[in-house]
Amino acid sequence: MTPETGSHMNGQDEDSRHADKMARKKVARDKIMASKRGEQGLVIVHTGAGKGKSSSGFGMILRCIAHGMPCAVVQFIKGAWDTGERRLIEGNFADLCQFHAMGEGFTWETQDKARDIAAARRGWEKAMDLIRNPDIRMVLLDEINIALAYDYLDIGEVLAFLRAEKPLLTHVVLTGRRAKQDLIDYADLVTEMTLVKHPFRAGIKAQAGVEF
Repeated sequence: MTPETGSHMNGQDEDSRHADKMARKKVARDKIMASKRGEQGLVIVHTGAGKGKSSSGFGMILRCIAHGMPCAVVQFIKGAWDTGERRLIEGNFADLCQFHAMGEGFTWETQDKARDIAAARRGWEKAMDLIRNPDIRMVLLDEINIALAYDYLDIGEVLAFLRAEKPLLTHVVLTGRRAKQDLIDYADLVTEMTLVKHPFRAGIKAQAGVEF
């Protein structure tokens, strides 16, 4: 056997082992998938100090749009901002995605607790109307976790509504840092964004295309 022949045979053995390993993996995965239930609407939470909570939520909204699934966004804090997401959705996909900017900015900008509570309440009333509509397949509640963290909305009321009135196939996405533990416990999918490094700490302000 020449070195070239031996190398070729070793390569064949490696390919065969890899194919066998992947075949076993596929059998195991197929067995897992066969045990899963059908589709159902999820309660999804994006929280944590890191960036990407709203961005991930809007990514799912764009997936819904791409699949022709009616969806909606309620913004609880950034309503006063001229965001890229809002421009894109309102300018191109208003037939599939309702966009409701209900907030007036962060609480340190308004400096008026009663006004902030009223804005959060208006946002939640709109959110309930949207979630109740079974034709709307996903509702993104952007930054609602902040309103809940400040107790501008009652977490018990929010959870009671989701338990009692969310249609079976409707997804509800709740974003914002400091998600309440009761919400985390109830949700089907929770992701915590971890802050490792942020340009703001180096004196770089929020920029179009990255933050908004």
